[in-house]
Amino acid sequence: MGARCSKFSICWWHSHLKPSVLESSDLENGEKNPLPSFKEFSWEELKTATNGFSPDNIVSEHGEKAPNVVYKGLLENERWIAVKRFNKSAWPDSRQFIDEAKAVGNLRSERLANLIGCCFEGEERLLVAEFLPNDTLAKHLFHWENQPMKWAMRLRVALYLAQALEYCSSRGRALYHDLNAYRVLFDQDGNPRLSCFGLMKNSRDGKSYSTNLAFTPPEYLRTGRVTPESVVYSFGTMLLDLLSGKHIPPSHALDLIRGKNFLMLMDSCLEGHFSTDDGTELVRLATRCLQYEARERPNAKSLVTSLLSLQKETEVPSYALLGIPQGNASHGEPLVLSPLGEACLRKDLTAIHEILEKTGYKDDEGIANELSFQVWTNQMQETLNSKKLGDSAFRAKDFTTAIDCYTQFIDGGTMVSPTVFARRGLSYLMSEMPNEALHDAMQALVVSPNWPTAFYLQAAAFFTLGMENDAQESLKEATNLETKRNRI
Repeated sequence: MGARCSKFSICWWHSHLKPSVLESSDLENGEKNPLPSFKEFSWEELKTATNGFSPDNIVSEHGEKAPNVVYKGLLENERWIAVKRFNKSAWPDSRQFIDEAKAVGNLRSERLANLIGCCFEGEERLLVAEFLPNDTLAKHLFHWENQPMKWAMRLRVALYLAQALEYCSSRGRALYHDLNAYRVLFDQDGNPRLSCFGLMKNSRDGKSYSTNLAFTPPEYLRTGRVTPESVVYSFGTMLLDLLSGKHIPPSHALDLIRGKNFLMLMDSCLEGHFSTDDGTELVRLATRCLQYEARERPNAKSLVTSLLSLQKETEVPSYALLGIPQGNASHGEPLVLSPLGEACLRKDLTAIHEILEKTGYKDDEGIANELSFQVWTNQMQETLNSKKLGDSAFRAKDFTTAIDCYTQFIDGGTMVSPTVFARRGLSYLMSEMPNEALHDAMQALVVSPNWPTAFYLQAAAFFTLGMENDAQESLKEATNLETKRNRI
């Protein structure tokens, strides 16, 4: 695949918010990229998809804790998946496991990270779900890096979560185990969805609630049983999360509310960005969900009705509110980025530098070996000295000198190195010369057409130039090439 020197014709990241953004719905057959029907996967299929259940493929997006592990995987049809592998004692009855998985797998909603299959071979029990690439609510709410979650997005999360619960209730799956901020995931368009894994019941993979008793519904402490009202209680704790930006114990929150100090609950990052009336209404709803008597709590349908009237900025897409790049309107496969890809997406040039420095010249080996017979010539020695000086300057972050030395190496013409083009390209970016950096990334692709790093550097240059669509297309190309390389 050669370099791409013009605007890409495919706008991979084009997306928009549908008029029915606030309406929960099933996934219709008419979608451009509908989910497949629930199927039973073979052990070999899932082993291949997860690179042999490699530790590198373990993810925490679904909030699962040991001994049950979730892996990301890539099927042969290029669909990304999340694979939950249960502890061997979790489902001793394979028939019960299959029946449960099929029942959850019959659900299809835009508000869920839907279950698309399972596997049961010998003692192995695995669930296969959609993989959602944009982290958990816990990450965006408690551990944010670039910006705190906006008030309008918090209200949208609450509504979408309530809609997910209402949908599940309407399909006879009102029980959800250990509802928390790690169970809410964000898809490629930035829309929040509820993980389907918590809908499985009767397994022996642990308690229905976490060991922190402060967040456990009072009736569960008495009976050990999950009820629809217990789920609403947990929903109330998540409303507190959204209000405060912290995982605050309900008892403490209710004390503040009873003392009419509810503003002390609010995330300080939200100051000036919400009305007192809206804050009061959400606090009132959380209080209703957290009633000690289960019968006094609202049901999921009532939650949806209450939250619909509170929505703000309904015309703004979720990805914009969340502060992430625009997603894929066709609901295509999400992009799972490597550390280098993530650094490019963040425009973190320092992280890119560290990765390139650590990687060295390992991707040049085949090219350099062809020219090794010239190593004794004076001209070659001068060229190699230029590269050596360039590498020293690059390591020391003296990017002006690195550019000069790498230019001497390239102009010498006796050796060709895609890594030198990549390093000089990053040096140009560090020196605020993005057009020159883009040229070097393309030159690296001329030398090595299927080199992921060159596409990553191309993406970084496009991002700096404000060419968002082209940058995302380069990022996708780099990720696909890297994935294929890792699977060889």
